[in-house]
Amino acid sequence: MNEAEILEITAVFKALSDPNRLRIFAELMAGDSCNCELKDRLGLASNLLSHHLKALEKVGLVDSRRDVVDGRWIYYAVDRDNITQWHAWFAAFFDPSRIQTGPVCGPESQVVALDQVESA
Repeated sequence: MNEAEILEITAVFKALSDPNRLRIFAELMAGDSCNCELKDRLGLASNLLSHHLKALEKVGLVDSRRDVVDGRWIYYAVDRDNITQWHAWFAAFFDPSRIQTGPVCGPESQVVALDQVESA
C-alpha cells in the first residue's frame, strides 16, 4: 500500500469508528433516508446527525441529493460504487490465506534453529 491508500483507508476506518456514524451507515444500508427519518430511528439531534452525515460523505461512503419538488428536503444514500470497491478491498485485506508464518526474531528463534540443526 502506498501513503495515499493508507490515508484513504484510515479515513474510512476513522469515519466508521464512531458508534453513531456506524449506526447511521447501517441504517442507510437498509435504504435511502432523510434527516427526519434517521433522527427518529436513531434518536440523534438534527445538528449531530448532520455532522455525522457530512463526515460519512467526506470519505465517500454516503451521497446526498435534494428533493426535486422541494429542495429543502435532502435524501441520503450509501454510495453503491464506493461500497462495492470497499467490499472488494476488505475481502482481499482480511483474506485468511494472506496470513503468513515465519520465524520469530527473539530467543525462541535460536532454540528452534538449534532443534533443526540437532535433528538433521
